[in-house]
Amino acid sequence: MSEERLAEEAEKKTEEEEATAKDRAAQRQLLAIEELVLSERNYLRLLQVSSVTIRSNLQQLQPPPFNLDSMFLYIEDVMDVSGRLLSLLDQMEVQPGDALFLQTLCDSFLSLSSDIEAAYKEYLANYNIVTTLENSYKQKEALWNEIVKVIKTSAPEVNATSLSFFLVMPVQRIARYPLLLQTIKKHTDTSHPAYALLEQTAHTSIALNCRINEYKRFREVADKYKKTETLTMKDKINRLNTHSIAKKTARLSQHIKHETGMARKLVDEEFDALEGFFFVLEHGILELLENVETYLHHLQAFLDCKTEEFDFDMDGEKAPICYKEITTALRQWILPTFEKRMKTLIHKPLCALRDSLVGPRNLIRKRLDKLLDYEVICDKPNLSYDEQDVANTYRTMNTLLLNELPKFNGLALQMIWSMLGTFSCLHKDLASDMEQLFQSFAQQLPQSSLDPKAFWEWAESAVLEGARRLDTLCQGVEDTLNAPVFQPVSPTFQRRLKQLTDKHGSGKIYQVVGAVVGSRDLDLNLVKGELVAMISGADTRGDKRRWLVDAGGRRGYAPSSKLIRYHQPTEAPPPSPHLTLPEGVTGIRRHSYTPEGRTLTVKSQPSFQVIAAYDFKARGNHEVSVGAGEPVRVLEAHDKRGNSEWSLVESRGGQRGYVPSNYLTIMPMGTTGTPGTY
Repeated sequence: MSEERLAEEAEKKTEEEEATAKDRAAQRQLLAIEELVLSERNYLRLLQVSSVTIRSNLQQLQPPPFNLDSMFLYIEDVMDVSGRLLSLLDQMEVQPGDALFLQTLCDSFLSLSSDIEAAYKEYLANYNIVTTLENSYKQKEALWNEIVKVIKTSAPEVNATSLSFFLVMPVQRIARYPLLLQTIKKHTDTSHPAYALLEQTAHTSIALNCRINEYKRFREVADKYKKTETLTMKDKINRLNTHSIAKKTARLSQHIKHETGMARKLVDEEFDALEGFFFVLEHGILELLENVETYLHHLQAFLDCKTEEFDFDMDGEKAPICYKEITTALRQWILPTFEKRMKTLIHKPLCALRDSLVGPRNLIRKRLDKLLDYEVICDKPNLSYDEQDVANTYRTMNTLLLNELPKFNGLALQMIWSMLGTFSCLHKDLASDMEQLFQSFAQQLPQSSLDPKAFWEWAESAVLEGARRLDTLCQGVEDTLNAPVFQPVSPTFQRRLKQLTDKHGSGKIYQVVGAVVGSRDLDLNLVKGELVAMISGADTRGDKRRWLVDAGGRRGYAPSSKLIRYHQPTEAPPPSPHLTLPEGVTGIRRHSYTPEGRTLTVKSQPSFQVIAAYDFKARGNHEVSVGAGEPVRVLEAHDKRGNSEWSLVESRGGQRGYVPSNYLTIMPMGTTGTPGTY
């Protein structure tokens, strides 16, 4: 009996201990749940104090702290997701002690996990700005004392003396979620209905922190390598050391091995496609920006020409008065408003988009350098610590570009289409405003009483007659001043031309006659009209169909069939004899005032003829195309302005125009052909 009683007492004691342990675990679970909820409420309250009360009070300082808004960047998103989490818990109207509260908590966290990740990863990636700005504030003692005073006054219940006391809370909070959930899980019985859901929530919080840390690491690498450094020659020399020289030598050696076929090149077709699209996009953005700036320049030139202020000496006539009033309204109201909207909606966003290209461009260039470093060590079985760091850096940059470059390309392309649509809408509004303006003056015009059909017939005939007169006037001016006129080129074109000419000389400048799309290693993507400089007339295998060219910093191969020699207006061709007659040969020069019907007479029979020494392609109606060896007749050895660098000639087909004087040479006259005279 005593043994049975002892066994029963032991069993009863064990049951009591198990019940006590369960009660203790349930109590600890409840405390952990309450800690998560209460700390979340207190965390949100402190964030609101810092971002609303303290921030508004700091902005009232005179002057307010520099770049204050950057310290609170993305904090609104963090507050929003925290408030939504608490709102979901409050909507269920269950208390932490209820059995359904744990399931509600897990469901709420899982439903907001993607939003939590999006908000916190941006905040943490930009948290370095907070510390940098706060350190800059501390450098100014008076300003920092004012900031501390505002913080203590705005939040007296919190013993805080810096902004980082509040702004570091999101960094700590996101790392605390896994700890709190693991604590709740530790004190939750496996038979609990929400245990599996709690376990999933805990794993999700850990994975969420890992992804945020990985994103932060990517951003740190991007911030490190996307900066553009403007170093002087002295700074570059000071940076030279044994390590940097060895690294650059290894990269050059690897590059040479690629070109000679001694080493294989790692090819990433996905990245190559993204890179090619980025550079095409960059070229389009720069071209569009240049065109918009030229458009605005022409618009400003039109506004500067105040034609309504001219005295027409036609007082009393309605047409000049209407013209003055319409032009005044255009210059003072419609066109300035249009120009302002163009600058705000088109030019300014384009400038910002151009500036944003610098970071990806630098990352792509650095990625190529890191790829060369990685190729040297990728085949080694065992890597040292430094080599492992090189491999990790390359993989990080490559992953970063593969993830972010498509987003950048897509957003940039979307912005371009949006700006083009805005450009079209601006012109539609401009046309509407001008139509409204003209209709207000239509009744004052002489032909306003005509019916619409007759009015438009009259308007069409008047416009055609005015165009005919203008064309006659222009033709007369062109005939009178028929001198070579250099067509203006864009500033970008001029900079590229000067850069290539200074580096390679004028004799190696070529122009692309058709779009070039690279299909092999080191091939360039070029657009029609782009300038390049020839470095080598063949590739490394001796193929003369592929030229090594410099496209203004980018070097690579391009098909020679798509390139033609670029003749600069001031470019001197290879040395040639001056256009002078030998001794004993005389002739009469036809001057600019010689009547058109007067024939050119020769006092003595010439024994020489003038021929074109080089091919010349006309660039306008005032010039004439000639081929090398073609005889020409020199009508004037200068242009209408007396410039001897150009000569007025008549070609074999009877066409007249200007050619460069140093493209012409004098040769003994043959037995056939009509000789030119000088």
